[in-house]
Amino acid sequence: MIKKPTNEKMQEVYYSNLRVEMARFVPQECQRILDVGCSEGHFGELLKKNRKAEVWGVELSAEAGAVAATRLDKVITGDFTAILAQLPSNYFDCLVFNDVLEHFTHPDDILARCVSLLSPGGYIISSIPNVRYIGNLVEVLIHKDWEYKSGGILDRTHYRFFTRKSIIRMFSGAGFEVLLCTGINPTHSFKTWLLGLITLGHMADVKYLEFATVAKLI
Repeated sequence: MIKKPTNEKMQEVYYSNLRVEMARFVPQECQRILDVGCSEGHFGELLKKNRKAEVWGVELSAEAGAVAATRLDKVITGDFTAILAQLPSNYFDCLVFNDVLEHFTHPDDILARCVSLLSPGGYIISSIPNVRYIGNLVEVLIHKDWEYKSGGILDRTHYRFFTRKSIIRMFSGAGFEVLLCTGINPTHSFKTWLLGLITLGHMADVKYLEFATVAKLI
């Protein structure tokens, strides 16, 4: 019998997730970085080591934030929507949202407010779950279900769901130029490859769990 992971175990994995695959999307010239939803600070620590960057973090969990504070230059704990006004204006050249924007009720408004934090030509880097991911489509189209869970695309704390097209629209509407929006963390299932082939690429995106986006302030 396969045991399902407990909520505590899933939280432990979430807060300790390195997100190494996202580091390559942060432009090399970025030296003052704000990691929103920094968890225990592993991703920011990676940027500090590899880029010699100054990295701040914002984290909702006080426990995870306390750990992150040992790794990053400065960490503020609490709700980002409340903290945003306390952060320095035009200071950061990059904001990072790794699996965070979908947790806001109005992520487009958050992005528009983040403009004040960025230096001219600053970037926002994000990873956002793909609602068209094959596992999710099977649940909806085959099993005719939409069951919220303790993690994954249908995480019960997700307020918004995105496709690649809606991600680009959200960033563009907030005043950013989308330089890149590409699928990451693919499944290597033969079925997804075949589905992409027979639909002439129209459903090639269903193999990606998430989309990584690089957006630049216009």
